Amino acid sequence: MVAIVVLCTTGRAHAQLSLSSAVDLALRNDPKVLAAQADVKRAQAAFSEAHDAYVPTASASGGYGTSTGVPLSVPTVFQLSSSSLLFNFSQKDFVRAAAASVESARLSLQETREKVIEDVVATYLALHNDEEKAAALRDEHAASGRLVSIVQQRIDAGQDARVDLLKARLKLDQTRFAELQIEDDIAAQADHLGRLIGMPGNKLVTVADSIPPIPDVTQLGGPLNTQPDSYGVRAAFANALSKQEKAFGDSRYRFRPQLSFGANYSRISTTHTNYAFYYPAFQTQHSDNAASVGIQIMIPLYDRGHEARAHESAAEAVSARFQAEDQRNQFLEGRAKLQHSLSELEASARVSQDSQDLAEEQLKAIMIQLNAPPDATNPQAPLLNPKDEQTARIDLQQRRLDYLTAKGTLDQSKVNLMRQTRQLDNWLQGTSPAGTGISATVGHK
Repeated sequence: MVAIVVLCTTGRAHAQLSLSSAVDLALRNDPKVLAAQADVKRAQAAFSEAHDAYVPTASASGGYGTSTGVPLSVPTVFQLSSSSLLFNFSQKDFVRAAAASVESARLSLQETREKVIEDVVATYLALHNDEEKAAALRDEHAASGRLVSIVQQRIDAGQDARVDLLKARLKLDQTRFAELQIEDDIAAQADHLGRLIGMPGNKLVTVADSIPPIPDVTQLGGPLNTQPDSYGVRAAFANALSKQEKAFGDSRYRFRPQLSFGANYSRISTTHTNYAFYYPAFQTQHSDNAASVGIQIMIPLYDRGHEARAHESAAEAVSARFQAEDQRNQFLEGRAKLQHSLSELEASARVSQDSQDLAEEQLKAIMIQLNAPPDATNPQAPLLNPKDEQTARIDLQQRRLDYLTAKGTLDQSKVNLMRQTRQLDNWLQGTSPAGTGISATVGHK
């Protein structure tokens, strides 16, 4: 808790944030999750409203005053009343519609949570990938600087031409430009992650040990026809069911009796009115108490407005059903394309890794030749110099950047597929306990 306080109150704090902590904070603070939770409460309240139509209501009212002329109403001092619905052919349909709406809201909340988790994980992985790229660019920048110095020395010794120096300076400037770009990208990713977790304005740093191993392509997905629908698709069908139940209830209105219960007690006072003058019988036999209880039966015969509303509900139900089917088709099509593209992305990442390994071996070979004594048996062999070493180091870092780019694209696609196949939570549960939580250190980067 102290670490979080330091993180929030220190503008220049460098905060190490684990992946599991980032996900937990986002689920508690992200506005989209909070809005979806409010939608669930709203749907639950609507369900209670539909169900509680059978629960009697109770109310009390009162007032006192004077009047003149013909009484316009019974002079009631106060009254107690109660009423409730006893039977309605449509009410059970409305209750089922409200229950389906609650299920749709809950599924939408799950979909929102998974999207937020995916956003956090993708941003966290992108930030970690950028941090690795920044380290590779720092090494490349150092090698480019040394190359400029070496070329300048060789020009002074008459061994290189000025064009070689211009090429070396160009590489140095290009590396510096790439460093600035990656620093901007790191700042953008860290800012987005900070807003997701509810702590904007802090310089977040990832914890590599908190990232679980990302599964291979062969461990993801499986047969497409066995994969479950997303929570979003299920929410769409639940919403369609809710509209269908409501449309069915609206259609069962005409010629169907509706029974309701009512009870009333009133206290009457004619003190300041001329009620008794206009109703003489009230003077000889009357009571200041009045009560009633009964059941009302209503049979709708003709209601054009309700009939039009029933047609509107039916059209909305049909539209919602087709929209849900279209959403499912788009989801399945996108998931299939993503699953098929993962093999290509993995092959591209493997090529980049092989290229990096090859550049590393070439650097090792150059270092061996530089440190080996001259070969007297082969005087024609080309002689290597420190310029070749720095060129090889620059090439190695460029290959590493290519690999990190390919790996980042592959990891993002894997995370997206894990969400679509509902494996993201299980993957996150494998987060290593090491490095969890938040720690902060104050200072400049």
